[in-house]
Amino acid sequence: MLLKYFYDQKLAHASYLVGCQKTKEAIVVDPGRDVEQYLEMAQREGVNLIGVAETHIHADYVSGARELADRVGAKLYVSDAGPAEWKYEYAAQYDTQLLKEGDTFQVGKIRFDVLHTPGHTPESISFLLTDQGGGADEPMGIFTGDFVFVGSIGRPDLLEEAAGIQGSAAVGAQQLYHSAQRFKELPDYLQVWPAHGAGSACGKGLGAIPSSTVGYEKRFNPALQFEDETEFVNYILADQPEAPRYFAVMKRVNKEGPLVLGKVSLPKPLPEVQESLVSSSATVIDLSPSTEFAQAHVPGTINIPLSVLAAWAGWLVDYDQPVYLITEAADLPEAYRVLHKIGVDRIAGWFERSAVTRSGDATQSYHAKTPNELAPQIESGAVTLFDVRSDAEWNEGHIPQAEHRFLGHFPDMLSTLESHQPIVVQCRSGARSAIAASLLQAAGIDVINLAGGYQAWETAELPTTVNGNPVSCATNPSGSCS
Repeated sequence: MLLKYFYDQKLAHASYLVGCQKTKEAIVVDPGRDVEQYLEMAQREGVNLIGVAETHIHADYVSGARELADRVGAKLYVSDAGPAEWKYEYAAQYDTQLLKEGDTFQVGKIRFDVLHTPGHTPESISFLLTDQGGGADEPMGIFTGDFVFVGSIGRPDLLEEAAGIQGSAAVGAQQLYHSAQRFKELPDYLQVWPAHGAGSACGKGLGAIPSSTVGYEKRFNPALQFEDETEFVNYILADQPEAPRYFAVMKRVNKEGPLVLGKVSLPKPLPEVQESLVSSSATVIDLSPSTEFAQAHVPGTINIPLSVLAAWAGWLVDYDQPVYLITEAADLPEAYRVLHKIGVDRIAGWFERSAVTRSGDATQSYHAKTPNELAPQIESGAVTLFDVRSDAEWNEGHIPQAEHRFLGHFPDMLSTLESHQPIVVQCRSGARSAIAASLLQAAGIDVINLAGGYQAWETAELPTTVNGNPVSCATNPSGSCS
């Protein structure tokens, strides 16, 4: 048997190519949209990619299942276990085996047994793998998708938080409890191959180790320590990370069927940025590092550095409007790959950053100031302070005068925001707040970025608040202000 692991660091997404070396056939489990990597690996290993298996309708990236079915005729093995509203609408267009509890399918001498493991989503299934080509009659591992991760378990609240399906979180949590109890009945020796790692918003506290075993997870996974359903439900619904708003878009796209991209050819750069473009409904994203953008950029553009494009584009881009990029040619392929992975397909063109700089169109800038420079203005109310961090970070401690305005909610907030004084933006280190600064400035607001963020504020031994109570350096829960 052949097993190859693929990991997209920017989306914390894991996928797998499983091949039977006797029959020279292979299948991909939970593929991403950038399918060339699987096709290249199959060719390198001398196997034919004949199938695609999915554990559920994914919410955090565009699936590559349809792309592979369309391009190479791969057979689809997808769930039929969920309610009517969560069926694969495009499956009938291709050679498809719809899967429910107890079903099996073969890829060469490799057997896949289907378990219905609802909770993260109603249609979620897992695949037990048995290598019959090696003479085994018992499974060696399980592909858990977003059900069980290393050190965590899939969140059941995404349909409610991202897709707005009221009441689904509590029902999903109850289903997840029973799926987890069933998981604990599996043999300890089974390997666990999840679809995500640390950094994914599909659960809380995911580990960075690629794989685990059932026995290890039963002993050390916090979510698998509960024997009481109510206690489990309370645990799994508490303190989940913010659900990116684009997850609802991904659910719909992956259910209806993504656009088939084929081989992506990159266009030539457009001529200089027109004022009418940045004042239109289109979004112009400058992918430059934030320090460069702060010093000079085209008015009306927003800044999402390429290094964090996967993390924030889905929150901040309007999927119904065209998107233009300002970047260097060397970074364009990765930018297209990332945006296509999260379903931003309306990329209308791009401008070369160096050409924009030479043209003199980058006429705008904003200031970044230190905590000591800004503290008197913040404390006197001469400026408004926005803390753009997550709920968990805010609850751990914040600047007393700050208003909590999570970065991901800026698109909804900007349309109603009225400010008659400068706004200072702050995050943990100054990186996310730099993105916020670009959004505010593009909306016509006078903005300043707090250099070094909350970390620098603590290091300067300036006042903070935890649970409404003032905190000094001596009583800070972290033990210091550094």
